[in-house]
Amino acid sequence: MGLVDIKVKVNGEEYKLQVAANLRLVDLLRDKLGLIGTKEGCGEGECGACTVIIDGETANSCLVLAAQVDGSEITTIEALGNEDKLHPLQQSFIDNGAVQCGFCTPGMILSAKNLLDHNPQPSEEEIKRGLSGNICRCTGYTKIIKAVQDVAQRGDNHGN
Repeated sequence: MGLVDIKVKVNGEEYKLQVAANLRLVDLLRDKLGLIGTKEGCGEGECGACTVIIDGETANSCLVLAAQVDGSEITTIEALGNEDKLHPLQQSFIDNGAVQCGFCTPGMILSAKNLLDHNPQPSEEEIKRGLSGNICRCTGYTKIIKAVQDVAQRGDNHGN
């Protein structure tokens, strides 16, 4: 396959890259940019572990070619917080026991952030729908939903 030139903004930083035409976004993020918070679970768009936000909408990065995001703005989990200052959603997941193995957590938090960006006061049903593309095999979702509800009730989705 040939090479493609792309320009993309990831977590506020602009990149000009030459990538293989068949390179997936998840591989660009993890292997080329070193953003390993994005996880690959199923590789088929079914589990949501690789969820990122592209131009304000969530997407499974395992199903998106890097060439398709030319000119786009991408947010990964690394943009939300750090060890010194967690994003309110990250802290709420910890406080509510919504993190167990942690594999689904980055995608789950990005889906929750995107939901709250579009709907700051979602109902429980809207939270369930907003997270429906993300599978967690550990928690049973109750604590995850509660973590999102707590952030919504505080009106604190942006943090930092």
